[in-house]
Amino acid sequence: MKNIAVIGAGTMGNGIAHVFAQNNYNIHLIDVSQEALNKGLSTITKNLDRLVSKEIISEEIKSKTLANITTFTSISEGVKNIDLIVEAATENVDLKLKIFKQLDEEAPAKAILATNTSSISITKIAAVTNRPDKVIGMHFMNPVPIMKLVEIIRGYNTSNEVTKTIMKLSESLKKVPVEVNDYPGFVANRILMPMINEAIETLYNGVAGVYEIDTVMKLGMAHPMGPLQLADFIGLDVCLSILNVMHDGFKNPKYAPCPLLVNMVQAGKLGIKSGEGFYDYSESRKASIISKQFK
Repeated sequence: MKNIAVIGAGTMGNGIAHVFAQNNYNIHLIDVSQEALNKGLSTITKNLDRLVSKEIISEEIKSKTLANITTFTSISEGVKNIDLIVEAATENVDLKLKIFKQLDEEAPAKAILATNTSSISITKIAAVTNRPDKVIGMHFMNPVPIMKLVEIIRGYNTSNEVTKTIMKLSESLKKVPVEVNDYPGFVANRILMPMINEAIETLYNGVAGVYEIDTVMKLGMAHPMGPLQLADFIGLDVCLSILNVMHDGFKNPKYAPCPLLVNMVQAGKLGIKSGEGFYDYSESRKASIISKQFK
């Protein structure tokens, strides 16, 4: 298994392509937008340059990594002669179902179809294909080149053989795969998102401010960043989407997103990607606390 296609050149897609390419896999990076592909390649190049400057990799490895990546704006062309496809498109269930239906029709029969979804049912995605035994979740963590965990999610029909293959493949990327079963939010987000949501509720209820909440969690709980800063990093729209999936899936009010989170997303305050969330990123990449009160 050496030929890998990655669907989506955004933050997760280009990170996944980077990691596979750096470990000597042949990568087809696919996106409908040439602009997105160019931006994705630029991000990979910058990240490789950073590794070279820190003497973690050589210029030769950087050059080989980039040479291992070929870009496509057509799924049909990009998935020819491919062994594994990793879908990393926007976290939208209708979009993912449409992509997987197309992949099933156009990818080789032998190909395993994986999704980087962080919350959507693998079983539901697999159901639109004629190969549900070959559909699996590969939930990489952001930033992909740095984070070691890959959450491997088995759908109801995912075969043992496919699961073992993807576990072994993840190890070849110098990652640590952890196998979990297919329930809303899986493990990572089932635990993380309620914590983030509760931090937003704490802010919404006026218990403490942004800095104070994040400082308590960093210094008191040994978290590398506070939950509100982490929400900005993930994207508040993504957090809202995951909470909605869990709320719909479990029918439990404890997963209902905080009204403040809903309002911020509706107002376009999505975190780092929009330049403003719980922190202000407009003038520098160093987060400064927004002066206005959250209510």
